[in-house]
Amino acid sequence: MTVMEDWITAACAELGLDPAEVPVPTVLDLARDVAHQVLRPGAPVTAYLLGLAVGRGADSAATAARLAELAGTWPIELGGERDSG
Repeated sequence: MTVMEDWITAACAELGLDPAEVPVPTVLDLARDVAHQVLRPGAPVTAYLLGLAVGRGADSAATAARLAELAGTWPIELGGERDSG
């Protein structure tokens, strides 16, 4: 197991969650998009917001896609950061 898998397994056990239900690539991709296109500290907060939405019944992939799209269109004048390459 990787450190990430170990951590997710332990955290899920602590919270009574099934690790198989954790869409790790989806969450990491969304965090990357927000960190690079909006604001670094926005990445963990957005991951939390995704979790709240999913906990209330939203589809994780569709919700992450909506948030990633929002991040991709976030105006630079509102603090958006754009990768130079």
